[in-house]
Amino acid sequence: MQKTKIGIIGCGMISGIYLENCTKTFGILEVAAVADLVPELARKRAEEFGIPKACTPEELLADPEIEIVVNLTAPQAHAEVNLQILQAGKHVYAEKPFALNRADADRVLALAKEKGLRIGSAPDTFFGAGLQTSRKIIDDGWIGTPYAASGLILMGNATDSTRPNIDSFLQFGWDPLFDMTPYYLTAFIHLLGPVTSVSGSAGNVRTEHKVTNPFSPRYGDTIPIGAPLHVSAMLEFENGATASLQAAKESFGYTPRLEVYGTEGILHVPDPNMFDGAVTIVQRNGKTASFPYSHDFAANSRGVGIADMAYAIRSGRKHRASGELASHVLDIQLGILESSKEGRHIPIQAQCEQPAPLPLGLKYNTLD
Repeated sequence: MQKTKIGIIGCGMISGIYLENCTKTFGILEVAAVADLVPELARKRAEEFGIPKACTPEELLADPEIEIVVNLTAPQAHAEVNLQILQAGKHVYAEKPFALNRADADRVLALAKEKGLRIGSAPDTFFGAGLQTSRKIIDDGWIGTPYAASGLILMGNATDSTRPNIDSFLQFGWDPLFDMTPYYLTAFIHLLGPVTSVSGSAGNVRTEHKVTNPFSPRYGDTIPIGAPLHVSAMLEFENGATASLQAAKESFGYTPRLEVYGTEGILHVPDPNMFDGAVTIVQRNGKTASFPYSHDFAANSRGVGIADMAYAIRSGRKHRASGELASHVLDIQLGILESSKEGRHIPIQAQCEQPAPLPLGLKYNTLD
């Protein structure tokens, strides 16, 4: 199959794993250029991964051979950069969050439809061996009829960080609702289907944080908190199931957990932020059964959503990590905040389909 040339805008920390996989793992992809507002970052990544061109974002968008542009900029810039990419006539694959408000998400989807271009968005961890195996277990009836699920994400306090830009992690976009819940919400939709309504509560233990880590360059600074650092939510699904979700950056360590409850068993799902992890069910008789992976992509395969979109462009099928899915997740996130403020259930307006599971028996690192 003909290779798809891609360009990457944003050469920060997360770009490393994307470039690793897009240059070495997925044969359909060819990274033609990298760009960043800081030229040194683009040059460093180009040298590290053997990319032929390091340039400005404008130069990358003007390259007629690039079909897909991967947007790895800061959360606050995602929507605007997505629009620029579409205006240049390129397909878009963006890091999460898809946007920080519904109006921006709608603008991006509308422009893509107008121009006949595709929108893709992280997270793509649901392509992983752990979540694909979990989907097959549910679809094959191992736990009977799924009726409920629960997710828990407890992370260390932001003031423990030694990052000089820890201010960002206390603002919208890097907060637990926009930073971590996309993995869980996407996993819920992958496993159970679309959400119809949400209720939730969001808050903070304090209004500001004092940096107490003596190894931090910001030690002693007091930083205002601009976003809720703990949220709880209840989701109602189109198929009648319900789910609870709790996410916080007010605790310590890292505690991920996701379970799906069925009439015949309980499915313990691996961490949705990862591609691997143990997949087990507790059966009606009380015994625990472990399952081997039914699918590939157990390694850190970030970028598999880009490869899937490239295959879909060539074959004409739908791609799985779609803009509609990302917009649905965003609508749920914003619904949690609105419910917390207004004290009512919030209907989810942004529509999406449950992503199709990956076929069995795919050749290594292929999607078709």
